[in-house]
Amino acid sequence: MAFENLSERERQVLANLINYYIRSADPVGSRVIANKFKMGVSSATIRNTLQDLEELGLVQQPHTSAGRVPTDLGYRVYVDYLLKPEELTEAEKESIKRSILKEGRGIKEILGQTCRVLSEITNQLGVSSAPRFEEGVLKRIEFIPLTEDRLMAVVVVQSGLARSIIIEVEASIDESSLREVEMVLNERLAGLTLAQIRSTVSERLSDVSAGGRLIKLIVDSKDKIWTEDRTDDVFVAGADHLVQQPEFSDRNKLAMLLKLIEDGDELREFLLKAKNEGLFITIGKESRWSEIMNCSLVTSSYKVGNISGTIGIIGPTRMPYSKLASVVRYTAKAITEVLSGMDEKKGK
Repeated sequence: MAFENLSERERQVLANLINYYIRSADPVGSRVIANKFKMGVSSATIRNTLQDLEELGLVQQPHTSAGRVPTDLGYRVYVDYLLKPEELTEAEKESIKRSILKEGRGIKEILGQTCRVLSEITNQLGVSSAPRFEEGVLKRIEFIPLTEDRLMAVVVVQSGLARSIIIEVEASIDESSLREVEMVLNERLAGLTLAQIRSTVSERLSDVSAGGRLIKLIVDSKDKIWTEDRTDDVFVAGADHLVQQPEFSDRNKLAMLLKLIEDGDELREFLLKAKNEGLFITIGKESRWSEIMNCSLVTSSYKVGNISGTIGIIGPTRMPYSKLASVVRYTAKAITEVLSGMDEKKGK
């Protein structure tokens, strides 16, 4: 059966059950639905409908004498077909936009603060990933002498983001040679992504005679200069909110989740895959991680020029999706606007 073809009563009963369960965390019986939602049918009719939903795998009974709770598939049907996004007020929107700039205007400060804002608003775990720098298109590269044997290479991409790398040189390089090499690199490499440069820089500079020593060093250091450091690009905040959720009364479950988050690599890969999806909701066992099979992830991508990153929340599958999806979607939009505004100011 195609779940979009559920009868209207089945849709209403499933939506009402999930909405009530999200608030209460208690299994929901037919009598509760009949009394709370005034559907105009008897509890016996609702009980029969619940049995039909259970046969479809959308709800289940944790105990034979208990009411029913949604399954992961039930949540998926709810999210895909029944969810009614809850609009944020203008005051809520303004508060989010103002709050993400509270700790500063650097991208890492903004992403760190975004995690805290998401966590405080949603009472879930806030997460964010920095934009994938190597997808950026090179705008220019500059060299700044630090000491006789050290240079700083500043790589600026078209979105306005920049990163700096320290390069060790065997002997000092005079100013005119630095500027000559800068000019050659910018003429030949500007307009390419950093990933393209890393894979082709040897061929693109093979016939350059000027600044030979520095050019050779640039080629030999291609993995250092054109590859981003991924060790500190995932931000997390709000573990204390999860402690308050009944799903994490078992501290072992919480410890397993936090260990996964602390490791960072798997979460980084997940956020990387989700970054081009717009708003993306992953429910329970849809995730490949056993550590968070009782959790959902609500993520959304943001953009800095042609580079994108991801923000979102992690919490129990029993979360108010209608509100949280709107919060995550708007926060991603606000980050895009804030960072785009910063880039426009840089260009003036």
